[in-house]
Amino acid sequence: MKIVASKKTISEDRRADPSGATLSPKLLDAKQLLFNREFSLLEFFRRVLEEGLDETQPLLERLKFLAIFSSNVDEFFMIRVSGLKEEFEHDVTELSPDGMTPAAQLAEIRARLLPMLAEQSRCLVEGLLPQLREQGVVIAAYNSLSADERAALQEYFEDQVFPVLTPQAVDPSHPFPYISNMSLNLALMVAPLPEHGITSSLVGKIEPRFARIKVPPLVPRLIPVEKDGSRFILLEDLIAANANALFPRMRASVCHAFRVTRDADIDIREDEADDLLRIMQQTLRKRRFGTAVRLEVAEAMPADMTQYLTQSIGVEADDVYRVGGPLAVPDLMKLYKLDRPDLKDAPFKPHTPAALRRPRLSIFDAIRERDILLHHPYSSFTPVTDFIAAAAHDENVAAIKICLYRTGHNSPIPQSLIEASEQGKQVTAIIELKARFDEENNIEWAQRLEEAGVHVVYGLMGLKTHCKLALVVRREDDTMRRYVHIATGNYNPDTSRAYTDIGLFSADEEIGADASEIFNYLTGYSRQKEYRQLMVAPVNMRERMIALINREAEHARAGRPARMVIKINRLADIEIIRALYDASQAGVKIDLIVRGVCMLRPGVEGLSETITVRSVVGRFLEHSRFFYFANGGAEEFYTGSSDWMPRNLNRRVEVVTPVHDAHLRRHLKDVILAAYLRDNVKARKLLPDGSYERIRPAEGEERFDSQLHFMDVQL
Repeated sequence: MKIVASKKTISEDRRADPSGATLSPKLLDAKQLLFNREFSLLEFFRRVLEEGLDETQPLLERLKFLAIFSSNVDEFFMIRVSGLKEEFEHDVTELSPDGMTPAAQLAEIRARLLPMLAEQSRCLVEGLLPQLREQGVVIAAYNSLSADERAALQEYFEDQVFPVLTPQAVDPSHPFPYISNMSLNLALMVAPLPEHGITSSLVGKIEPRFARIKVPPLVPRLIPVEKDGSRFILLEDLIAANANALFPRMRASVCHAFRVTRDADIDIREDEADDLLRIMQQTLRKRRFGTAVRLEVAEAMPADMTQYLTQSIGVEADDVYRVGGPLAVPDLMKLYKLDRPDLKDAPFKPHTPAALRRPRLSIFDAIRERDILLHHPYSSFTPVTDFIAAAAHDENVAAIKICLYRTGHNSPIPQSLIEASEQGKQVTAIIELKARFDEENNIEWAQRLEEAGVHVVYGLMGLKTHCKLALVVRREDDTMRRYVHIATGNYNPDTSRAYTDIGLFSADEEIGADASEIFNYLTGYSRQKEYRQLMVAPVNMRERMIALINREAEHARAGRPARMVIKINRLADIEIIRALYDASQAGVKIDLIVRGVCMLRPGVEGLSETITVRSVVGRFLEHSRFFYFANGGAEEFYTGSSDWMPRNLNRRVEVVTPVHDAHLRRHLKDVILAAYLRDNVKARKLLPDGSYERIRPAEGEERFDSQLHFMDVQL
């Protein structure tokens, strides 16, 4: 079985129906009823960019959004564009759901991206950096520095930079060097000087040679001009100013920055991997050698140098992007770490739910009394780490089981697992080695946990374990009670401060029994197909979700209350979209809150008139997922890790749980979802043509920012 994560994603996205079912004629014959997945993702990038362009935002917050936009585009090329190029090169004739060839999509991607990239550069160079300069935060040009400042930087260059530089010239005995993925580089021409025994006539016969200097990634990109100051110079500018020192007896030309993006997808033959950990370690080494898919060059780079790089790196002219400002914008986020609260959003303190603030009551006592909801980052993540730490040191706890997808470098949770194992508890960690761009971190944690005696499992062959699930088994009187934490976000305290997520603590017996069987499914050869409460992908979630949607349609046809409010990150599963279209035609009011990709076209007469789609892009990355169904008046609420994507429903282990507690259900519906639907500051509405428009307050209506609102909401 060959698993190629993003390539397979692209292929599946283009099938008429990933489940193999026969689609209704309207979806097969009317391609315009589905938005293109890639273009929808670009529209999400545009919404992120708009936050950076928004002059009402604090300056360093705007810089943060420009950096996020750049990071999104980088990953888009490494994964999505590389997949399209591979299909084009292999003459794939299968069309996307909206009827486009890979070549047509690549051309449209470039056409859409170019103006966005130009707008980003204008904002950074002409707006943001000058405005930061006015506030004392400066990225200075080298030639603007005083003689004393240059002398100090010269000493820094000689001590800290020069020893790690490796200039590489190209000549018959030195082939064009390999340019690693996402590395920042300087291109220049070097020619011999007439002195040092070389006659002028001979020098004239030796043509200038191309040379490349890799900007060392371990040296800070932003170098302080003065100690503890807020004036910086870019590392590449310092290197360029000292280029002649790298080529003695040669004349160095002006330096021009460039960067190469390569295919970073990982091709894993799991059926041939007797040791998945070892295979992953070997595969990661190959990532930097992927095929080049984009060449970024400084706007001032001469055309002949650009053409030379294009040919040498092996890309086409349409893969070249000229950048009118600093390359690798995410590196500028060092400025965000400056102690300048006046240039950032006002801080806030996360709260702890009242149920967990009662003195002399353990976290297990609190969960046993009633289910507890956490809404991060407004709710502190501390109860989650405390839950695992308490389990590690509670003498009555017999076992801890947890799924770790992205844990972060400094998470206390793996350390608690190690301590629990050292105390003789049965500890199992499902670690997903294939979590894209977190593979190395997960490999490191896997090895450390195994050395401490934790039972480490890498999940199921051919599937990513994406669910966010923890199970604690505790002896109480004569029984073994299960305590469960099910969430939408990872067990990572760092991202919990930047992402909105939901976590549910429960001691419900049936949910606990289901959790036990899920871990048996992940660690053994269980073929469990039925679960009491939980939806589990790829076992039963697709069927259950479609059944819930169809049930709302039946309620509507029968005149009973019928409504859906769904908050997810991505909607690209065509079978789900078909069910939503059918429900809309039955009269079900459907509010979709979709952060990123949405292939469903809302507001189409006779098809999706009752469907609205909105996206909220604000201070925090919206990552929480909710599923509300009116169900004829017997309302049901669910939350969990899954989006409505083929990969989530078909190729990942996902878990979604019902929310039974009446108080929590009211809070989810009347407070959280109601706030998202009321937002008229950070929300955009998806129009039938695929564009988004910002929702503005109506005349006399107050401005309402859902994320700001949640900071004042207590659970």
